[in-house]
Formats: sequence, C-alpha cells, structure tokens
Amino acid sequence: MKEREITALETALGYHFHRRGVIEQAITHSSQAREQESQQAGDNKYSVNDNEQLEFLGDAILALVTSEALFHRFPQFREGELSKLRAHVVSERHLIRVAQQLELGHYLRLGRGEEKSGGRSKTALLVDALEAILAAIYLDGGMEPTREFILREILAPELERMEREGGALPMTDFKSALQETLQGLGMAQPSYVLVEEAGPEHRKTFTVEVRLDGKKSEGRAEFVGRAQGSTKKAAEQDAARQLLSYLASRPPSAGNRLQRTSRSPDK
Repeated sequence: MKEREITALETALGYHFHRRGVIEQAITHSSQAREQESQQAGDNKYSVNDNEQLEFLGDAILALVTSEALFHRFPQFREGELSKLRAHVVSERHLIRVAQQLELGHYLRLGRGEEKSGGRSKTALLVDALEAILAAIYLDGGMEPTREFILREILAPELERMEREGGALPMTDFKSALQETLQGLGMAQPSYVLVEEAGPEHRKTFTVEVRLDGKKSEGRAEFVGRAQGSTKKAAEQDAARQLLSYLASRPPSAGNRLQRTSRSPDK
C-alpha cells in the first residue's frame, strides 16, 4: 500500500499509526493474502496475514465500548432495552454506513477475483474491515484512542440521529420510558408545553418544556427541562430524556424535597 494512501486513511480515521504493519493487515482481505501466498515458490514461502483475526478482536472491543457508553448514558434503561440498542449500534446495517462514510472500500487490499466481483462495495467486506481497524487502533495505541474513535464515528452520530428524529426505535422512546418510570415511583405524569416555534415553514424549530409538577400547595414545578427539535415530537423526546436523567440522579430522599431546577438541553 502506498504511503500517500496510508496517510489518507489515517486522515479519514483521525488516527496516526505508529506501526504500519497493523493497519495494512486490517485492510487486507483473505483473498489478497491467499493470492500472495500462492505466488511464492521454493523455500521462501511465508504466510500472509489477513484481517480475519483482527475482525474478531475489533468486534469484541466495539461491543465492550458500546455497552459501557450506553450503560452510563441511559441509566434508566433496563437490560433488555440496552441490549436492543447495542444490537442496533453494532449491527451490519449501521456499521456499513460508517464504513461508507470513511470510504474504506477505496483502501481495501483484495485479490483479483474479489476485485472483479465488486468486493470494494460489498457490505460484509467493508464491515469486517471497519472492525479490523478498531482492533488495529487498539493494538497500536491502546484502549483510549479506540474508545474515542468508536464514540466519535460510530456511537455518537447514530444516537444524535435517533434523538433528532424523535426516537426511531422503541428503546429510544424516552416519553414512554419516562411514563413507566414515574408510574413506578408513584408520581404524577409530566406536562409537555410548546413554548416557542420559530423559523420558516420548511425549516421550523420547536422548543418544548417538560414539567415535573411539585406539590399543588407549592404551585411550582420540581423540574423543568427544555429542548429544541425540528419537530415537536423530537423536542419532546429530548426533553423527556433530560427528565429521565434528572430522576436517575436524584438521591433516594429527593422525592420528599421538591425544588425547581432548570436545565438547558445538552448537545
């Protein structure tokens, strides 16, 4: 692989490799490795590494980092909900989009047969290469840069997309999760209030507040969350997420101490 191609790949990944061999292995398909081996002759034969073992390691690293991140970000989710969300984030359907955005197909090292059959655009090959690259980053630089890459390129963009669309999957239905949480705590349901609607008709922005009511005698809200979205549904979902995070952070005795708290939507 040419030096300029390595440099271009590193730029796309946002990571510089200290060991060139590990990234070359990560993008080497078995078809290329076997082809190179078959061209050897005599006593100088040697095995050529492909990315299959790296793919195995990268898959495990991706599952670990994703599990840890979801565990901390969604403390209100049950085990089943976390498992479903993780399954989506690490699914081939999602990872192929990441691989395509990084243009990994351009850098794959393929055998002639795989090249002719369109291997550079095959979903399985691209996803395998992405997982192998995760392992390559881990082996070259350790867990921290690997975690940063996964959060930046794989997890964060997808969670932001799901929140922006108002919860595309059942496990991101924060309003339903909030309803169930409040019922379990024996608390009244919150109110959602549209406080602002701005922008042209085709690009409106909606601002919604979710209010967790305090005691009627006090006449005030215990918590007010505010969020913006391209639809009212998206804004309500984000506001509900804020309230869920608030409930998860309250000390056990907080249910008896109602206080007003205002928060801006976290981005």
